[in-house]
Amino acid sequence: MLNIPQLLATELNLKPYQVQNALELLAEGATIPFISRYRKERTGEMNEVQLRELADRYSYLTELEERKSVILNAIAEQGKLTEELKTKIEVCLQKTELEDLYLPYRPKRRTRATIAREKGLEPLAEFIKSLNTKNAAAVSLEPEATKYISQEKQVKTAQEALKGAADILAEEVAEKAELRAYLREYLLEEGVFVSRIKDEHPEGTTKFEMYRNYQAKVNNIAPHNLLALCRGENEGILSFDISFDEDVVLSYLESKEIHSKHRPLRSFYQEMLKDAFNRLMKSSLIGEVISEKKLYADIESIKTFEANLRELLLSAPAGMKPTMAVDPGFRTGCKVAILDQTGKFLEYQAVFPHQALEQRAKSAQTLKNLIEKYKIELIAIGNGTASRETDEFVAEVLQTLERKPIKVIVNESGASIYSASKVAAQEFPDLDVTVRGAISIGRRLQDPLAELVKIDPKSIGVGQYQHDVDQKLLKKKLDETVESCVNYVGVDLNTASKELLTFVSGITPTVANNIVTYRNQNGAFKNRRELLKVPKLGPKAFEQAAGFLRIRGGSNPLDNTAVHPESYSVVEAIATDLNVPLQQVTQIAEKLKKANLKKYVTDTVGEPTLRDILKELEKPGRDPRAEFKYATFKEGIKEISDLKVGMELEGIVTNVANFGAFVDIGVHQDGLVHISQLADRFVDDPKKVVKVGQVVKVRVLEVNEKLKRIGLSMKAVK
Repeated sequence: MLNIPQLLATELNLKPYQVQNALELLAEGATIPFISRYRKERTGEMNEVQLRELADRYSYLTELEERKSVILNAIAEQGKLTEELKTKIEVCLQKTELEDLYLPYRPKRRTRATIAREKGLEPLAEFIKSLNTKNAAAVSLEPEATKYISQEKQVKTAQEALKGAADILAEEVAEKAELRAYLREYLLEEGVFVSRIKDEHPEGTTKFEMYRNYQAKVNNIAPHNLLALCRGENEGILSFDISFDEDVVLSYLESKEIHSKHRPLRSFYQEMLKDAFNRLMKSSLIGEVISEKKLYADIESIKTFEANLRELLLSAPAGMKPTMAVDPGFRTGCKVAILDQTGKFLEYQAVFPHQALEQRAKSAQTLKNLIEKYKIELIAIGNGTASRETDEFVAEVLQTLERKPIKVIVNESGASIYSASKVAAQEFPDLDVTVRGAISIGRRLQDPLAELVKIDPKSIGVGQYQHDVDQKLLKKKLDETVESCVNYVGVDLNTASKELLTFVSGITPTVANNIVTYRNQNGAFKNRRELLKVPKLGPKAFEQAAGFLRIRGGSNPLDNTAVHPESYSVVEAIATDLNVPLQQVTQIAEKLKKANLKKYVTDTVGEPTLRDILKELEKPGRDPRAEFKYATFKEGIKEISDLKVGMELEGIVTNVANFGAFVDIGVHQDGLVHISQLADRFVDDPKKVVKVGQVVKVRVLEVNEKLKRIGLSMKAVK
């Protein structure tokens, strides 16, 4: 069997000790954020990407080894396990290759070949095979086949006997691993995806119009194109297949399987091979190739979803300031929620600025009163229906004030999902769903990460075709992204919700709930060690979580940094040596730059950890997210009908796909900047140019009101 750690070291270009130590840490229950941040000495400074790649490949190879064991036992029980076959199975590295090797021995339903064997025709098939050599004498097959005529076995003629023998040989050919591997590769390299829209859908009536007479090479079809084909087929609108040169395939099979020079035997084999391919190989191989390409498309698309989600979660927070949150509406009015600087809900009002003038004036006065009463510093306006009209109304109100809060339009994707969720019902059992939605919008502006973790990542709207990819893999990767982001930023132990705490390294939902309960009963945590008093939070969970939890204004200033408690003694020793009080941690960092770090290396704390400590002490408790910026939408541009080709506008990137980026320009319909319009240079990957949440300048290229399509460009925009 495989030496998995050695293989992983070779495949991933890592040293054996890195692989061994990382696998040991994972087996002990350490999380990837914890290992990458606090176990650099043991892993040779492996980062999160490397660790996740290692964990995924280890999981694949472990499953492969388990499957090999099952297959070897199954073949051995049949008495057909040769040393050669055993070796082939043991060195196999891919699941597809392994299943090819098992195919001839896999239990199968009754086939034409098994029926032929039941009729006693296997000896005839073996006889024909014996003639298929370069030096075999020319022998007529009919006289030999006549010997197998049997009324009892329902073999009425020599031709029937030969047909049955051909069925046996065809199945043998179709199950040869080396032939299947070659043909699969041929389809991948030379095949062409072809699609057509079904006749019942006239031209111009579907969203899949570009696939009406579509062709794309299998080996370089774009992931989003393949996912679109799959969606179109699932919706019953189009059909697609793989086109290829069958003559090339049959010529290959003949070159591998026909060895005799005698024409009658060659003709027999040619017919048999044609049947073997068309009846037994073609559909399954095409299906396998489509599955392989679909898996690739899934993985590539999920990478894009991951990148989008990461940018969204790590969006710059506007800051924990008194906030007015507005969920806009025409007929039902605007829902206004007031939050304090910790995100706590204080008051709710409904205003109706988009109806009668009298109502507009009354609404304006209500907003002014709320802004002054709560000393509002931020105003968050949801970007749904009536967003731009509400934005203009709020701007009018602000013109009458001396002190003007910052006004921002906030992407409210998923807010309705949250407001109707169990989480929201537990948080605000007495509030209507519309009020909960407004609160969510406001908190998103204060701290996007803390609020968005309450929503299923798939509901945030981070990618095209996210419902068409492998849902299990998508959930795994998006959950990993949330975990990575939460631990990268760190969590305020005394304000974090249980949903946010759940994503902290080592903390389970039960422990997160216990932390909140303990906090409610005992007041704010004064130091990290107090965590050990929380029920079910033992030493292992403390080790994993402590470094990612922050306590502002606690008894130990190091508790508000990413320095792990296990390293406190080292920092205290450094502070003593430098004659700096621990309360003045920034001075420690400044003086430590001139000191010899190696002096403080111990068995558990090496130079990588010391470098991290130095970096952390320079700006203790800093937020690693970018500085807050927001887009200013152009006045008077509220609907698609307001747009004109050539207009230059400011917008915010809401989504990045393989083919370009979607930008919100304030007209309730995102515009598309195609990959070819992203920059004044060639762009091979949109993620290299733009990211979700980025404020960009765009020019309108095309407006199609009927199809609600807006084409934009970022080329040469001032």
